[in-house]
Amino acid sequence: MSTFNVPTREEVSENNQAIFDNLNKALGFVPNLYATYAHSDTALQNYLNFANAKTSLSAKEKEVVNLAVSEVNSCIYCLSAHTTIGKMNGFTDEQILELRAGEASFDNKLDALARLAKNITENRGRTDSIVLENFFSVGYTKGNLIDVISLVGEKTISNYIHSTTQIPVDFPEVQPLEAITI
Repeated sequence: MSTFNVPTREEVSENNQAIFDNLNKALGFVPNLYATYAHSDTALQNYLNFANAKTSLSAKEKEVVNLAVSEVNSCIYCLSAHTTIGKMNGFTDEQILELRAGEASFDNKLDALARLAKNITENRGRTDSIVLENFFSVGYTKGNLIDVISLVGEKTISNYIHSTTQIPVDFPEVQPLEAITI
C-alpha cells in the first residue's frame, strides 16, 4: 500500500494554512491526521466543525465512543490519539483498555455507552435491541442516541482516512488490544 505524505503548511491552501496556525496555537502542533485532511481544500474545516459541534455528550463520554469505535475499526492512529486524550479526561490505562474492548466495569452508565458504540460500529447501525434498551435504562435519551450515532460516524471518517492513507502516528503509539494482557 502506498503511503500518503503528510502535507506541510506550505503545501496546503491558504484557508488550511490558517487552520494549521490555529491548531499550532491550541495544541502546539498539527496532528498528522488533521494535516492529511488538508489535502482537500474543504475537508479539514468541515471535519473540525463536525468534531467540535455541540453535543449532549460530555468530553469523557465522547472519549468512550472514540475508543470503542476506533478499536472496532482497528485504527491505531485514533486509538493512540484517544488514549492520550482519554488520560487527559481522567481515565486510567486499565479503564482505557476496557473502553477499547467496548465495556466499562468501573461505571454502569459508561458501560452502556461503550457497548452501544461498539455494537453500532460492528453492526453498521443495525443496533441490537438489548444493547439499546440498556443504554436507555441507565438514563440516556433519544437525543443522546442521535449524538452517539453522529459521533460514531465522525470517528469512522477519521478511522477510514488513516486506514487508507497510513500516515505516521504522531502520538505515543498503543499496541493492538489482542497483543495486550488485561
